[in-house]
Amino acid sequence: MKESWFVKWRPYTGDIEKTPVAMNEYLPAGQSIVLGLQHTFAMFGATVLGPLLMGFDPSLTMLLSGIGTILFFIITGGRVPSYLGASFAFIGAVVAVTGYSGSGGNPNIGVALGGTVICGIFYALMGLLIMKTGSDWLEKLLPPVVAGAIVMIVGLNLAPITIKGISDNSFDTWMALVTVLCIGSVAVFTKGMLRRLLLLVGLLLAYFIYFITANILGFGKPIDFTPIANAAWFGLPTFHQPEFRMDAILLIAPIAIILMAENLAHFKVVGAMTGQNISPYMGRAFFADGFCTTLSGSVGGTGLTTYAENIGVMAATKIYSTIIFVVAGCFAILLGLSPKFGAVISTLPAAVLGGASIVVFGLITIAGARIWINNQVDFTKNGNMIVAAVTVIMGTGNYSIHIGSFDLGGIGTATFAAILLNLFLNREKSIKEAIPEDLDLKKV
Repeated sequence: MKESWFVKWRPYTGDIEKTPVAMNEYLPAGQSIVLGLQHTFAMFGATVLGPLLMGFDPSLTMLLSGIGTILFFIITGGRVPSYLGASFAFIGAVVAVTGYSGSGGNPNIGVALGGTVICGIFYALMGLLIMKTGSDWLEKLLPPVVAGAIVMIVGLNLAPITIKGISDNSFDTWMALVTVLCIGSVAVFTKGMLRRLLLLVGLLLAYFIYFITANILGFGKPIDFTPIANAAWFGLPTFHQPEFRMDAILLIAPIAIILMAENLAHFKVVGAMTGQNISPYMGRAFFADGFCTTLSGSVGGTGLTTYAENIGVMAATKIYSTIIFVVAGCFAILLGLSPKFGAVISTLPAAVLGGASIVVFGLITIAGARIWINNQVDFTKNGNMIVAAVTVIMGTGNYSIHIGSFDLGGIGTATFAAILLNLFLNREKSIKEAIPEDLDLKKV
């Protein structure tokens, strides 16, 4: 019997404080709204910070993340619990192709959008391929040693840009440190949902301290609140058209591989957490993510990806219902349609954003190491050691291959190096995995 596209829903009948809520169960409307709002808060800090670091409009990205999350729900048939937010994997490449200085809007945004659109198309095609062939080949192509290294270099590659952005004056340098301490304090000294909102709460604390220090005590550049007063409550954000330039496409399109490595790890975590085998729907999820990234880039938004922040919320609450993410997407759409919200975000000082960037890029780096640890990657094996070592140094040092006008970029070069080195240095292991244990080679 052919499986229906959408999961078969049933009402949740258990005790929400004692038993988990399954992916195909739904809660009463009131509880669903509160839980959806919680997921909106969880993704808020990163989905706002991502576009700001690339010079994109956070309101537009927020709107598109909400639309993307709902489309993801539809395309996956409600079988994969996930929120799509702004991807940090694009930052290094976007900054490289646009020359973005780190303040205000990005005047070359169209060039980045063109690359993002093509990246999404490539990612969606990979999703269709996985739907047709299964995901075993992908897991062999991106084993934990490769996936961890690829995720790690996204954070390390951006470190010099971040530090340079907060080094203009001593006040900004100190305020960036204050921001780091605020976010770190929330992460360590709070509990429950407050800890899950470490980026949002930490940014608010740092923002308040900056206001006291600059606007009241007279140190540093004061925050200008005029744009907030002048902004309307409801309205459409500003859209942008992509510009297709080959050098930008060649630099940004390979990010699809990073997204696949990242989301492959997310799939493993969600599957283990829920006790459900969601691997058969990986192709749908990759196609949905790629399609939504292309849609976002087509009108001026960042690339989108599944969010670890919301996976963390599920781990804390044990509520896996995919309908909750539709509610969260609706809240994000409402925020994206408020110019007042965008004006508030625009007042975030560069020093506070710089401090948050240190934390975020550091967390991305550590996430790569966690993939190694969780999958018990054996670094006593020289093949694994060389793959990880070379990839990390290439990515951190921004080692880039140039052939004429072709520039793969530091992250892209390191990504392909990780895959090719693993296929070459660990080929004996790959061959053994590909041969069934009961196959008698003498008879072949």
